[in-house]
Amino acid sequence: MSHTAAAPTADAAAEPAGTDRRPPAAQRVYAHVKQAVLDRRYEGGMLLTEGELAEAVGVSRTPVREGLLRLEVEGLIRLYPKKGALVLPVSAQEIEDVVETRLLVEQHAVRRAVPVSAALVARLEELLAEQRAHAASGDLPAFSAADRCFHATIVEATGNQILTRLYDQLRDRQLRMGVAVMHAHPDRVAKNITEHADILRTLREGDTEAAAHAVHQHVDRVRDLVREVR
Repeated sequence: MSHTAAAPTADAAAEPAGTDRRPPAAQRVYAHVKQAVLDRRYEGGMLLTEGELAEAVGVSRTPVREGLLRLEVEGLIRLYPKKGALVLPVSAQEIEDVVETRLLVEQHAVRRAVPVSAALVARLEELLAEQRAHAASGDLPAFSAADRCFHATIVEATGNQILTRLYDQLRDRQLRMGVAVMHAHPDRVAKNITEHADILRTLREGDTEAAAHAVHQHVDRVRDLVREVR
């Protein structure tokens, strides 16, 4: 009795056997180091060697160099030939630049958001719930990401694509500073939630200037704390 082999599925036919679906090696190095810097597992002032990173990610040294070059362009590290990569600390000037830009963009955004739409309110409530859940589990990186997304959502609601792209350029710096503050000041997690709830309340009430003031107070407090822990 003869047996006919089963025809390969569409997925199997489209992908050769043994295909590695993982991102390219240099991308894995880039993602690994970047996330560790943002989470402060690699802190400012730490020297990373190519050999250590190659072993940590499971790649050769060549893609390590490629990944590190991308991170140097983004201002997270500085490469030193034959020594490794220095994780750059957050500078005082960087703090001032980020906060000044945030205030300009975010205060404008909350003023534009009034009268607030039901869709925006629902999304901000959802993000507040996410923050509470991450706070309860102690996941500071995830909390920081939801925190940042809360502010970004208000900026996106302006419908101004140029402003949104400008704000997106601050993302990595905001996440890094946010995690640093919450590690140093655990009580800041609950305070952030309270202040976000206050921003949402003023938006709901349609009080433009109160919303702008709430944003200013919130961002200003973060600036003072980042200065302490940088």
